[in-house]
Amino acid sequence: MIENIDKIILAVGTTSARTIESLYWMGMKIVESQEPGAGSEKLTIEEISVRQWYPYKAAPVSISAKESLQILLQWMKDNNADRLIAKTQIIIVPGYEFKIIKGLITNFHQPQSTLLLLVAALVGDDWKKIYQHVLNNNFRFLSYGDGSLLWKKNN
Repeated sequence: MIENIDKIILAVGTTSARTIESLYWMGMKIVESQEPGAGSEKLTIEEISVRQWYPYKAAPVSISAKESLQILLQWMKDNNADRLIAKTQIIIVPGYEFKIIKGLITNFHQPQSTLLLLVAALVGDDWKKIYQHVLNNNFRFLSYGDGSLLWKKNN
């Protein structure tokens, strides 16, 4: 997967989007711990788990998605882990810069929901046009409603 990270990665569902994006931030937490003065102790899975607002408060150091995933894989190797079981509390809202996914397959989410905020973060202000089209054409919402393929806005 890391060799192909420059290719298009689609998340299927908002939970998958949050999970995939959290992998990047887990790698960033490992990088931050390696900086001078941050301590060199071995990080636990709890210490690299992603808290709700961490991506918005993280150190200004930015690494590529490929580098972050390689660092996370090395952490797994160093900890003799063949799988990663962790929690994420990441919230993705407008202003978030997606690091890994380029698109999202999802259903239409209710107004004023955090899931709609994730969609708005991905597509930018076009979310209003998309949802107006949905409302004008009687699309259905929620789990058994209509779906969409949404692409990350160009910066």
